[in-house]
Amino acid sequence: MPTVLMQWACALFISGAAYSRHVGSRAGAASPRDLKAPLGGGPIKTPPVPWPGAGHGSSPDYSEWMFQYPLPISPQASPKYSSNVNGTQPINYYEMSVDKFQQQVYPNLGPANMAGYDGRSTGPTYRVPVGSETIIRLTNNNDLTSSMHLHGAWTRSPWDGWANDTINPGQYKDYYYSGSQSARTLWYHDHADHHTSVDAYYGQNGFHIIYDPNEDSLGLPSGNYDIPIAIIDKAYQANGDLVDPSGETINFFGDVIHANGQPWPYLNVEPRKYRFRFLNTALSRPFSLYFADADGVYQNFNVIGSDAGLFSAPVETQTVILSMGERYDVVMDFSGFQGQNMTLGNEFLLPDIGQMSDTGSVMRFVVGDTVSDSSNNDLPSALANPNANVQNPPNDGAVDQTFNFQRNGGQWTINGVVYDDVEARTLARPPMGTVQNWELRYAAGPGVHPVHIHLIDFRIVSRQGGTRGVLPYESAGLKDVVLLEPGETVNVVARFGPWNGLYQFHCHNLIHEDHEMMDVFNTTALENLGYDLQELLEFDDPMDTRYTAKDVGTADDSEDYVTNTLMPGLVNSGAYRRLNELLAAEGVQGQAVAAGER
Repeated sequence: MPTVLMQWACALFISGAAYSRHVGSRAGAASPRDLKAPLGGGPIKTPPVPWPGAGHGSSPDYSEWMFQYPLPISPQASPKYSSNVNGTQPINYYEMSVDKFQQQVYPNLGPANMAGYDGRSTGPTYRVPVGSETIIRLTNNNDLTSSMHLHGAWTRSPWDGWANDTINPGQYKDYYYSGSQSARTLWYHDHADHHTSVDAYYGQNGFHIIYDPNEDSLGLPSGNYDIPIAIIDKAYQANGDLVDPSGETINFFGDVIHANGQPWPYLNVEPRKYRFRFLNTALSRPFSLYFADADGVYQNFNVIGSDAGLFSAPVETQTVILSMGERYDVVMDFSGFQGQNMTLGNEFLLPDIGQMSDTGSVMRFVVGDTVSDSSNNDLPSALANPNANVQNPPNDGAVDQTFNFQRNGGQWTINGVVYDDVEARTLARPPMGTVQNWELRYAAGPGVHPVHIHLIDFRIVSRQGGTRGVLPYESAGLKDVVLLEPGETVNVVARFGPWNGLYQFHCHNLIHEDHEMMDVFNTTALENLGYDLQELLEFDDPMDTRYTAKDVGTADDSEDYVTNTLMPGLVNSGAYRRLNELLAAEGVQGQAVAAGER
């Protein structure tokens, strides 16, 4: 299969200068990081600063069962049908549904009522090879509407999970995704207007991993040693059911930390290297993750990638801040810890973030004595191929757009505009292929504002205010989410495209998003594309009735229909065709996956 020669989004990337490690105090709150020495002086034992959390919030006490149940691993999704349209474009067809289910969380209480993809939390993991396009038919068997967003993907507007492009109960929608991005950890989640937080909380999220067989030559941990871990906080009632967050309008903080749907699990590991793909699916809680041994000694680990894939080189650290929606791939080496327990902890502290007794712990690693497979146990000093980067776009540092994220008049707004204000909510109109500098300001809280911009990857160029600059692992790669803590202003630079159309950007504190802190940008079509490329511009409407949800009774999932009508119809529609030509017309010196050049 043809592979990625270079990524158009990589046009943004310039290896940032190393910034000072984040060791300062944060809004006056004491933190173990305040007292640790920088890396390079050997392991530093966690100082005797007591965790400030106290009590168990609203939930029944779970301490008896902490670290007693294994980390669940979601099953890998399998395509129902596969084809090679026109002899050049591989494409896979999957089926998935939103289903209500029950999960026994507390052994001594009743079950929790949930609703997730294929009746589980987290949903099935998609592992899709670079260059292969994907169709996911999502059927809604739940009581609420649904709209699925593939977070971090270059998706045309009709399939991006526009908040109003919903699937009613008893309907389905075929989501069609491009194969033109480089290897990276994406995730999918509900994006329905006004109840994204509820749906994500009750279970509608999962991993979507694009992999590149060329990465095998790096020798990074793979197979059973490459483990996705989604982290979220929840709260429970006295009967074992979940506390419903739907009435919350400010922030939601649970007192029970879950990894892959299980409160405080354990994972048996071998004394060798592992790759963990960390994802924060929480509603309002950021995490600052660290690995500590049984004596509380923080251990060094390496961040190797973020939202847009691998870095050019590993970044060594002792903590990584993971805000809502962010992904970081890390490599942890358990060799030397045979027969010991290690803890994945959380040290994120801000006055607005509710902390309880056990929110400082995430999960436990139980390190065995032997290694059953020593292959793919490397961490090379060079990761992504530097020759795959194209020339960086010019950026004169001038700010093109300024956005203030704040609570205004009892509403969460961007520049004072709410999402339901249809006439005013399109706040930016960058032409296709143009580079813009967006200034993102934390204007008011409470809580934090992790800002997510759909469609694009951006480079974080500066952070001012607050207590920190751009962290080394933030500047090492491209992102699609950036955290705004109180008082911070962050500048990001992005090339807008490759597609034209309406897209959303919002706070990924899902309580804020549901209560209007979401607006729209329109990547406008270029006038000089030429007649033969005009067909590529016909997918700018997220509510295009050709691709909206349909009643389940009309569905045809036969192999004949899917492989001979649905697949070729979408591939030949022009949605993802001739990307290189489109990029060239936008003035981008980039190449896409060769298979996409149809």
